[in-house]
Amino acid sequence: MKDNVLVRLLDRKGRNVKSLAVLLDPDKVEMETLPLFVEKAVACGVDFFFIGGSLITNYGLERLVAVIKASCSVPVVLFPGSSLHIEPSADAILLLSLISGRNPELLIGQHVAAAPLLKRSALEIISTGYMLVESGKTTTVSYISNTLPIPADKPEIAACTAMAGEMLGLKAMFLDAGSGALRPVPGAMIQAVRQSVEVPLIVGGGIDNIEKAMNAWNAGADLIVVGNAIERNPAFMEDLAMLEKAERVLQ
Repeated sequence: MKDNVLVRLLDRKGRNVKSLAVLLDPDKVEMETLPLFVEKAVACGVDFFFIGGSLITNYGLERLVAVIKASCSVPVVLFPGSSLHIEPSADAILLLSLISGRNPELLIGQHVAAAPLLKRSALEIISTGYMLVESGKTTTVSYISNTLPIPADKPEIAACTAMAGEMLGLKAMFLDAGSGALRPVPGAMIQAVRQSVEVPLIVGGGIDNIEKAMNAWNAGADLIVVGNAIERNPAFMEDLAMLEKAERVLQ
């Protein structure tokens, strides 16, 4: 079993080097232009490719992973919406436990169903505490998961939830406002979680400009995940690359 992704995250966290992941939804990717997109992303300094979505209707995970891996050596990490979204040819999987909700299927149920397949695979398995955060509208992940997000003005709930997840042995935390969020995860919440746990902190959802990206990194995110914003405006990735060169290593 590989352990490259978590080791890399921990190493960068220890050196206070911030990381960037691009999230690709198999339903939205244009396969014909994907190699050029990957080449551009690598040139811009993307650290990880995340693959997944709350609802995947066009199951092209294997082909998507193959194209990325044929084009570069950047790690490909599965960000699954369910136990159906497993592709053994990827490098790693975030084994998400939805600790902000009380839906037993997403706390442990689907993990039980997926465990034999994951055990046989060569995937690096990163147990991750997944927390949905209120973002101004009902997102797909909130609807599909049948859970209430953490109120955006309650950072103490997120901090205590993350603390409990770390005590249970989870290796990373993920604060997510959801795809297409009106508002990103508030800086105060990111900061509260960062101060409460030692594991790598991933933040995504609603990060659609440089200011929001910088706010998330400054508040304590070790890795930010950007998806919809790049789909709408590919130049945003170039803006993030410029930010990396100027300020991404924060003291």
